[in-house]
Amino acid sequence: MNTKYYLTEVDKNPLSIFCYHNLMGEKFIEPHRHDKGQFLYTEGGVVHVKTKNRIYYLPARHYMWIPPGVKHAIYPSTPKVIMRNLYFPMPSNSSKFYNTEGIYPINNLLMELLLFTKNWKGDIVKAQKNKYAIVYAFKALLEQTVSKSLHLELPQPTDSRLTNIINYLTDQIHQEHLLPQLASKFSMTDKSLYRLFKKDVGMSFIKYYTQLRIFKSLEYLMNSDYNISEIANMVGYSSLPTFSNTFSKVMGKRPSEYRKSNEIYLDS
Repeated sequence: MNTKYYLTEVDKNPLSIFCYHNLMGEKFIEPHRHDKGQFLYTEGGVVHVKTKNRIYYLPARHYMWIPPGVKHAIYPSTPKVIMRNLYFPMPSNSSKFYNTEGIYPINNLLMELLLFTKNWKGDIVKAQKNKYAIVYAFKALLEQTVSKSLHLELPQPTDSRLTNIINYLTDQIHQEHLLPQLASKFSMTDKSLYRLFKKDVGMSFIKYYTQLRIFKSLEYLMNSDYNISEIANMVGYSSLPTFSNTFSKVMGKRPSEYRKSNEIYLDS
């Protein structure tokens, strides 16, 4: 199959459910869109999904639903990441769930069904009654078993000044940055930088910066053997309790719990 199956094969048969388990470890999947809705599950690390307006951080043992027609690029944080994809034809009267981008924890029922499909590749059509019944049920279960979408995304800045500032924060994530010093570095007043964050990305500097640090720490937790104290330092926290408490507020779990949830299923 063409390595860029997602460009050539997914929508070839508009009525099929398309199945693809990517165990090869791709570094980058270029911007593209599908006529079908995409279920993207990951294990073994964090995957960045970039859309026009947002960067999503999809951690191991979670899935993202990408509605039909949404242009997106995919950046796995490590070649060890396993991605499992199912693409579904979507009727025009689909419910809100299927028309909204979102990240969700996977439950055991969905996981068992997903692993059942692990050796399937390509189009699954209604004539393949046994296979089609399973993936069709899987799609229905997505909406019926869904919990609230996790806010694991950051808005993309549109103002070039803010793009430069956010690139700097990302590159220097190991240091702690305070608004006054940051404003001064970029020849702005505190007030104007505060307003720029609010106006361009719709959140305060402190909220954006906190989430950026925590999402970056996710990558270190998933892809390294650093201990949690070292990871706290690597994202600019001098206090381990402060880091742990902030991580818990953003992610709903302590860093150590998150790390435990990253083992890869051996029967992949």
